[in-house]
Amino acid sequence: MSHDPSGHPAHLGRPGHSGHPGRPARIADVAALAGVSIGTASKALNDTGQLRTETRARVKAAAEQLGFVGDARARALSSGRSYTVGMVTTDSFGRFTMPVLLGAEDALSAGEVMVLVADTRDDHVREAHYLRSLVSRGVDGIIVTGRSADARPPIEVPVPVPVVYALTPSTSDADVSVTLDDAAGAAAAATHVLGLGRRRVAVVTGPVTARSAELRAAGARSVLGDRMTGEPLFGDWSERWGRRAVDQLDRTHGRVDAVVCGNDQIARGVCDRLRETGRSVPADVAVTGYDDWDVVALASRPPLTTVDMRLDELGRIAGRSLLELVAGGRPASTAVTPTLVVRESTAGA
Repeated sequence: MSHDPSGHPAHLGRPGHSGHPGRPARIADVAALAGVSIGTASKALNDTGQLRTETRARVKAAAEQLGFVGDARARALSSGRSYTVGMVTTDSFGRFTMPVLLGAEDALSAGEVMVLVADTRDDHVREAHYLRSLVSRGVDGIIVTGRSADARPPIEVPVPVPVVYALTPSTSDADVSVTLDDAAGAAAAATHVLGLGRRRVAVVTGPVTARSAELRAAGARSVLGDRMTGEPLFGDWSERWGRRAVDQLDRTHGRVDAVVCGNDQIARGVCDRLRETGRSVPADVAVTGYDDWDVVALASRPPLTTVDMRLDELGRIAGRSLLELVAGGRPASTAVTPTLVVRESTAGA
């Protein structure tokens, strides 16, 4: 067989072509260009078999050069996998699911895995239906997520399948859960306002029954100590509650110089009501939120200093953990530490 000056078999033509006009590149073309057998090329492209790293890399380089697109069905049959995973969520609005999904896709795409999303709408019957459907499609695994950090019972599937819980943990310690360290996030916000010299700090958060509200209040309390003007105020996750909370603080806590809020909506309501009562944010009262939901945090007057939950990173860890489970490993449950994002509601205070 003759070769061109680059060392490639001449009959294959130039990069991006199979050597046969009008016909897509086949695995035989890839094998010929890489100088290996078809079987070796298949193993290299499917990441199976015991091959030298150089051989696997050479085959993949040849496939990329030729524009080779593998047959997903053949790949699935040869590996016993579908290269799809399911994501089951209760978050119909997508506020939490979308960042988790994007992060998970970043991790899963490295393994050429697609994600099928199923919204259960908090309906147990619908969830059972989706789980049966996903399992019948042969998904390699399932990520369970939602809009709440409250633990949920393990999902029930007709046959065993690898499962990772993201944001919404499982009540079973035997399951792999990737959660958020809410206490650490609130502690960072509280540390920030103390660093500004604030000495009368109030904490306003969500429902007392919500795990995230409880953890955020506890995290702030652990840092504030006697600089906290009174017990945390629990209410709704809403701007309306934030506005009402300011009036309640004025009646029961006296004048405060900082408010650490359990989410961005509460913080926006707090800012609005403070402004209505003649106080400046941040000159008179520094305000922090939680979530870094740009729709609220950036539209607030002023834009909010808040806590970024890093849901995309949480999703990436969940995706990597699921791939590890599928490969037979045993990843540990873990918690993602949020980060503080400083904006005008405290900056210059």
